[in-house]
Amino acid sequence: MSEQSKRPLILASGSPRRRELLARMGYTFEICTPDVDEHVAGHARDIVHTLAGRKARAAAAHYEDGVIIASDTLVSLDGVPLGKPADEREAREMLAALSGREHEVFTGVCVLDAKTGQSETRTVRTGVTFRDITPEEIDAYIATGEPMDKAGAYAIQGGAAPFVSALDGEYENVVGFPVAEVREMLSGFGM
Repeated sequence: MSEQSKRPLILASGSPRRRELLARMGYTFEICTPDVDEHVAGHARDIVHTLAGRKARAAAAHYEDGVIIASDTLVSLDGVPLGKPADEREAREMLAALSGREHEVFTGVCVLDAKTGQSETRTVRTGVTFRDITPEEIDAYIATGEPMDKAGAYAIQGGAAPFVSALDGEYENVVGFPVAEVREMLSGFGM
């Protein structure tokens, strides 16, 4: 019996993209979607680091044993964090601001042992450059509804893929789950 099958692995996220990536990595896991206060100020790198830890600790409160993995992703343009747009107007503003420019995507990942409280948190950065996007392309993309629940108002794995002209770092990090870091961290916790 492997260590993975002895201890539960809990993904502290409701994100279908994170579920899909963790399953593709070959892990068996449970889902726990903790309710946490996501209001944190600061640089995107610090915000995602803090929120990943906060989500992992909130999920761990529901388990006596197991390994919790939590993450949070933000887009940053000129040092300003871009979360999920509040409405279509804000989505349009975000996409117009990203057009023809490079921005950063930061994902914080926390792995926590629910039994011992031991944890490790890392933050991964990927640079993303968008080609120039026309207002018509932005409107058509917003009409799909996809941008509304995504940091920075776009999904690289979805309709925004044609907007990307360059990538500096891990693609999966932009999706919201840096698989290379996740695998290394889980291995360190015996998973």
